[in-house]
Amino acid sequence: MSGKIMNSFSEAVQDIGDGATLIVGGFGLCGIPEKAIGALVEQGTKNLTVVSNNCGVDDWGLGLLLRNHQIKKMISSYVGENKTFEKQYLSGELEVELIPQGTLAERIRAGGAGIPGFYTATGVGTPIAEGKEVKEFNGKPYLLEHGITGDFALVKAWKADTRGNLVFRKTARNFNPLAAMAGKITIAEVEEIVEAGELNPDEIHTPGIYVQRLLLGTNYEKRIERLTVVNA
Repeated sequence: MSGKIMNSFSEAVQDIGDGATLIVGGFGLCGIPEKAIGALVEQGTKNLTVVSNNCGVDDWGLGLLLRNHQIKKMISSYVGENKTFEKQYLSGELEVELIPQGTLAERIRAGGAGIPGFYTATGVGTPIAEGKEVKEFNGKPYLLEHGITGDFALVKAWKADTRGNLVFRKTARNFNPLAAMAGKITIAEVEEIVEAGELNPDEIHTPGIYVQRLLLGTNYEKRIERLTVVNA
């Protein structure tokens, strides 16, 4: 290891132990930290609590951890088309906390910013509100939601410098910057690493202060969940 740059993905995830809470970037299969996920599959870490927008598909992304029975609980906003997710949830094997997508994003952002809680109107009068504190502001009810943090965060960026400053590419940005902030230890995998000072400061999405471990990944598959084309 040189500074923040790790020698291998197996080295980067080796201290992620059973029962850890992970904040994982990505949206569907877009911008997912597929190499770090693969390393966790090989390591066999179990009883994980995973906070992510969704759980990938049956045979890719977080779906690999789910298929391998390594996830105990999912905190997410979308079940998607993952049949393994559905099967494990209905059988009681998998705990699931479904959160409205905007609320999930803000809970992760708040956790990363050191904000313990906030009030939102989303979910008032629905099952989402069960057991939560309700407070009125200007005559309207709002729910108290708590910030989320994790023992580790796994994120995927396009480019980084040796100090861990990250640049995300287009829609692959999604939940990744929020996840990077919310992990006590953030593991970032990227497609290119440049020397410190080579990135335009105005293009940096996540400052290196949030990144503890950095890895260069190669041969990314970048799968598409559903490819829709128009006949010419």
